[in-house]
Amino acid sequence: MKIALMDSGIGLLPAAAAVRRLRPDADLVLSWDPDGMPWGPRTPEDITERAIAVAEAAAAHEPDVLIVACNTASVHSLPAMRARFEPRLPIIGTVPAIKPAAAGGGPVAIWATPATTGSAYQRGLIERFADGVAVAEVACPGLADAVHHADDEAIDAAIASAAARTPDNVTTLVLGCTNYELVAERIRAAVQRPGRPPLVLHGTAGAVAAQALRRIGVEPAPEAVGDTTLTVLLSGREATLPGTALSYDEGRFLRAVSPVR
Repeated sequence: MKIALMDSGIGLLPAAAAVRRLRPDADLVLSWDPDGMPWGPRTPEDITERAIAVAEAAAAHEPDVLIVACNTASVHSLPAMRARFEPRLPIIGTVPAIKPAAAGGGPVAIWATPATTGSAYQRGLIERFADGVAVAEVACPGLADAVHHADDEAIDAAIASAAARTPDNVTTLVLGCTNYELVAERIRAAVQRPGRPPLVLHGTAGAVAAQALRRIGVEPAPEAVGDTTLTVLLSGREATLPGTALSYDEGRFLRAVSPVR
């Protein structure tokens, strides 16, 4: 079994780690685009072109399924990607976890990139799944890029800016960019207000990992063992996990359990 994940940057690490925990016997292909990132400021057409190129690099390794571990690419490029690759290669998109977040009653805040915040796609999800729930859309300029580069000072500044624009009464926060899951606890600490109930965070890594397994008809088997491989593609070039990826627990976990070969 081989599972591929793609993103503009290292935001694919949380989903990759989730896959590895569910199926330690699966080979992984991680494909991202340091030459073209960040994708957020690009036009939808340009994002789609870059996303398909990154997906093609992964598809050349003949995975059983491809996870688009990127909210921006999922917002703008899923129809084109599915037209290109399915049914030969199933495509799993990443949707902000608005439905489970709204089920708690809110108020809810959604942190996302400027490209995703206010998009027709995100607004449609809010209208569909959060009718009657107070939802604040909070754009987080610079945060995804800072996380990708493991720039702690820039991460702290971007989180502080977004936290200052997040309503004080939110009970639930949706992490609408996969990069943000790498700094989830730093976000929680910035948004949690004194005297308020513990903030509930909703990411997507576990859900997309489980959906990928369902799509190819296999069950989670966290106790499985196997001599697995980890293939890293940087704008199509085979490489090792860069130092920035190893700044995060997820990157170190992936290297420890399945060294790049």
